[in-house]
Amino acid sequence: MIVIAGMILGAVLGWRKARKMGGNRADIAQYAGVGVILGGLLGLFATIGVEKVL
Repeated sequence: MIVIAGMILGAVLGWRKARKMGGNRADIAQYAGVGVILGGLLGLFATIGVEKVL
């Protein structure tokens, strides 16, 4: 669940950053895609960390 939330948050943040910089649709898609990947990785590490603690 943390991974999915991280992916959605990463996509939204990437989309907002590309829009703010004045990017076209391809730029927005690329930034959102990178955000999904990074958010998913951070969510994965957070999930592993939570499971180790519990």
